[in-house]
Amino acid sequence: MPYEPPPEIAGLSLAELAEAVAARKLPPVEQWAPQTTGDSHMAIRADGSWTHDGSPITRPAMVRAFASLLMRDETEQHWLVTPVQKLSIAVEDAAFIATDMAVKDGALAFRLNTDEIVIAGPDHSLIARGDADTPALYLAVRRGCEARLNRSTYAQLAEHALSQGDDWRVTSEGATFSLVPA
Repeated sequence: MPYEPPPEIAGLSLAELAEAVAARKLPPVEQWAPQTTGDSHMAIRADGSWTHDGSPITRPAMVRAFASLLMRDETEQHWLVTPVQKLSIAVEDAAFIATDMAVKDGALAFRLNTDEIVIAGPDHSLIARGDADTPALYLAVRRGCEARLNRSTYAQLAEHALSQGDDWRVTSEGATFSLVPA
């Protein structure tokens, strides 16, 4: 079956966005307990590109497949998990990049570089890091992994925050997030 990317998030209602999120079938990584561990020889660069032994992985379908197996443990180590093995993967900054944002019915929806849609809220928080001069915003995605907002998505979110007031806070799905690093 050929891959059909989701439509642009700006054209979808909140219900349609939620439906797209629910339709995404991910492997049950949390249920697997592989006995073998090792190194994948893979890395996710700060720009969101993936490499294996230093060579770029250029097939988007491969990146999407590997991304569906990602998790980050309590030591902040990222892993690719299958039923039979758990392989470490180097991540320079965040496992994903948020590349677009839309405001729909009181919710903030983000598109990732893997074409996934994540709606910010209690289970998918926005986190401000860095300092006042060089802030960086992250979105909790799943299994401990995060997406860093790219420059244009950060600008979209900042514009939305300013339209809501001057306290640099946004609300989505009932949760409020500060865009100012602590």
